[in-house]
Amino acid sequence: MAPHRNDSEPDSEPAEAPGRPPGPGDAEAEVTGGADRRLAAMRRLAAAARRRRGSRFVGCAALLAVALTAGAVAVDGARDGRGVVAAGVPRGGPGMANGVGLDAGVPALQARLRSQPRDFGGWATLGLAYVEQARTDGDPSRYPRAEKALERSLELEPGNDQALAGRAALAAARHDFADALAYADRALKANPYNERALCSRVDALVELGRYDDAARAADTADTRRPGVPVFTRYAYVRELRGEVNAARRVLEQALAGASAPADVAYVATQLGRLAWNQGDHPAALRHYARALAADDTHLPALEGRARAKAASGDQAGAVRDLEDVVARSPLPGPLVALGELYEVRGEKAKAREQYALVDAWTALARSGGVNVDLDTALAAADHGDEEAALRAARAEWDRRRTVHTADALAWALHVSGRDAEALPYARRATATGYRDAAFLHHLGVIERAVGRKADARRHLTAALDLNPGFSPLGAREARTALKDLETAR
Repeated sequence: MAPHRNDSEPDSEPAEAPGRPPGPGDAEAEVTGGADRRLAAMRRLAAAARRRRGSRFVGCAALLAVALTAGAVAVDGARDGRGVVAAGVPRGGPGMANGVGLDAGVPALQARLRSQPRDFGGWATLGLAYVEQARTDGDPSRYPRAEKALERSLELEPGNDQALAGRAALAAARHDFADALAYADRALKANPYNERALCSRVDALVELGRYDDAARAADTADTRRPGVPVFTRYAYVRELRGEVNAARRVLEQALAGASAPADVAYVATQLGRLAWNQGDHPAALRHYARALAADDTHLPALEGRARAKAASGDQAGAVRDLEDVVARSPLPGPLVALGELYEVRGEKAKAREQYALVDAWTALARSGGVNVDLDTALAAADHGDEEAALRAARAEWDRRRTVHTADALAWALHVSGRDAEALPYARRATATGYRDAAFLHHLGVIERAVGRKADARRHLTAALDLNPGFSPLGAREARTALKDLETAR
């Protein structure tokens, strides 16, 4: 089950103009130029923040600029990991141009494009490499360059399935899942066995809330291109339908057949996430340990281990792991998790700094063409502007109706004091059978607010029974609410 790769497709840096092949010195210029652009973007964010919020945000913006620049200079190749999408679809992964070895291979691949500037496959692989790098190092400024490289590939060879699959991956990374589905379908029309397109199609259907269609797409992908990238998606679709045991069996079979370190790390991490989500923290820690033994740079495993440590009472260890994660990949999920751990420990200033970094990342992501409404809604509802959270949640719900957008809209309505309106969305978030303790917590809190005390007790208890450590702050709030309900009986 080793990663599938077409070695004839180079991961190269793009020329500044689509028609010009990379020239001598472009490798250094690309790294420093990219860093300069990121620093300039963060300076603009800092200037805007100075007008809006005062000096504290400026320091946070500078921190993010340093993190992104360090990531570009020191780790310009991507490591496999999960993206920004809150739903947790296992994007990328082994066999999906995951960027392993890009650091060493980029100069040679640049040389290949200099000598073969009409290599459409090389330009397509370049575009995919940028998508994967942005996804893993948290730098969305790569997306416009990915788009440019993919367009160049399509100019050279109109309708080629590699570039169309790359466009699907790019659209999904930007959270434009309707376009991702359209490009995946076009790629599969050209080549029904394109692994990237098969996987992107499953991802897009999941993120559009079309779970039955996603299950059929996963079956098709499993028939045509069985392997780790397909197996993990197949398992996730089953999990969304409440079929946790089936999801676990698929992942265990995939892990048993994995041999390459990237495959082992990726699948073991998915097993760890599944175990953690079901409250089995010791099993989650074992899976994450196996993932990190296979690849100690695998950030999703490190982030997962941090969450499992926090749930097991090792807050200090969790903080160390999350600090390591956000230093290398300052994405909203780990930033919020670290902020909440700081908050629980009474380190309020450090917590505010992490939440401000989420705002800075969001602005940078928007500049790279990423739709970040779901990320905004989730972070702002608990740690930011309630009105902004509601606007973002409504906008995301209008685009796609998933269990995750239903939960985000329900919670944004709740924090805005509109619990009667929130209740149907909170119920919808749990309607497919997908079991998530945070969803159950939100439902219970909303039910309590509208006077449905028996339902509130049932769902708050279910949240803590399922995963008593689902969130440093959320679990504490659920226990407090449940205690108040019991006292009032």
